[in-house]
Amino acid sequence: MKPLYSEERIHHRVEELAREISRDFLSKDLVVIGILNGGFIFTADLCRSIAIPHEVDFMAASSYEDGTTSGNLKITKELKKSVKNKSVLLVEDIVDTGKTLEYLLEEVGKQNPKDLRVAALFWKQNKANPHIPVHYPGFIIEDEFLVGYGLDYKGQYRNLPYVAKLEGTE
Repeated sequence: MKPLYSEERIHHRVEELAREISRDFLSKDLVVIGILNGGFIFTADLCRSIAIPHEVDFMAASSYEDGTTSGNLKITKELKKSVKNKSVLLVEDIVDTGKTLEYLLEEVGKQNPKDLRVAALFWKQNKANPHIPVHYPGFIIEDEFLVGYGLDYKGQYRNLPYVAKLEGTE
């Protein structure tokens, strides 16, 4: 594995994003929604760094059934409370094509939040659907397979404190 983003570099960028989010959502009823499974570490660190009061919830979606992809996304973990008339920040580990994020934005949007924005630690901007907004990108990256800091390969490597390029996964 080739480390690309050190623990320190990630921490610094998360702090910068948290300052921007705190400023943008000042005096708003903010709900931060972490997208599982990969987004849990980024969500935790980001929430600890956001300087304004906020609620935290999690949701998950999957297109996998019995280990194979069906291509049809479905919610596998619902929100605990409604986000109607609240300012919502969806937190993703990585936006690849944007298909899952597009689905989650649509589902959360059905609850009529006052505001709906996205933070993603990594954004494959050149690969992702250009109509899917990432308001708070951590790092804009090329199309490479990354692991660590919540990102996994077959369930492994999420626990790494840094992010590395995993070779030989194509």
